[in-house]
Amino acid sequence: MAEQPTGTQHANGRAGLGRATRTTDRELSKVAATHRGVHDRLAVLDPDRPHTYNAHRTLRLRVEFVRQVKRRRTQVSFGLLLVLPIIIACAFQFGGAAEAASDGAPELVGLATAGGYNFALFTEFASVGFLLVVVVALFAGDTVASEASWSSLRYLLAQPVPRARLLRQKLAVAGVMTVAANLVLPVWSFLVGGVFFGFGPAVSPLGGSFGGGGSSWRMLVAVGYIVVQLMGIAALAFFLSVCVDNPLGAVGGAVMLTVISNIIDQITALGSLRNYLLAHWDYSWVDVLSSPVRYDDMIRGTGVALVYIAVFLGLAFLRFDRKDITS
Repeated sequence: MAEQPTGTQHANGRAGLGRATRTTDRELSKVAATHRGVHDRLAVLDPDRPHTYNAHRTLRLRVEFVRQVKRRRTQVSFGLLLVLPIIIACAFQFGGAAEAASDGAPELVGLATAGGYNFALFTEFASVGFLLVVVVALFAGDTVASEASWSSLRYLLAQPVPRARLLRQKLAVAGVMTVAANLVLPVWSFLVGGVFFGFGPAVSPLGGSFGGGGSSWRMLVAVGYIVVQLMGIAALAFFLSVCVDNPLGAVGGAVMLTVISNIIDQITALGSLRNYLLAHWDYSWVDVLSSPVRYDDMIRGTGVALVYIAVFLGLAFLRFDRKDITS
């Protein structure tokens, strides 16, 4: 009669079977790495094994930032922002400021040659309606959708990079790019305008000037407000980038919705309903040219923009957390 195994042998056999069926961190990360819950399973691995997975070491911010800076679309975008003020300055210099202001254009156009501050404010006025919208939508809408179009998004998750961390890193870099673009344009415009027209203080369309300190403060307030407004568009583009696998769809969708919002804002029959449109408050920053500065509309516009930012970013994280990544 065969000898029955002892209790110790049973335990050893079960332990050996457990060791034979255990998977390493890398093997576990490759099991449905594009589905939900994989990264949570990594947090409860067998304590007997060394814990080699650290979510904070995946997709470092510096690496992602360098990747985005080296991309051609980033270099072209910043190149356009640097060339535009020179083109505008040359147009005023050789075309004549008086002719530009005599066709019923806004008074800010007529004061664009008054000095570096006014030239920078006019450049912002000319760019905020479309150019900066396209640049911001490009930085935010291309960030996730481009990875999907290259079929590299699933490999990022298989490293594994937690979903929330991947979105945070992508969003942080897109935010830095957005702020950088909105700082480069007015600062460079001020320098270009100063070289062409002098570095005199800002002049108000209502009459009078503000001095060096007052001009700098008004410029800072205007740029800060524009950054907040464009962050609402960036949040929309980021949400679309999570939803689609084509960066053109995300970028184009954000720009198209912004244009539609501007068109709807022109329908005065809507009355107070237009106050809920992000585009309705785009040019509230021109109140910095009044004396004293009127902050009422800028405060309302900032509140609307913050609501849009919170809603679209919340939807982006919720959508990405529930999405099965197949590309």
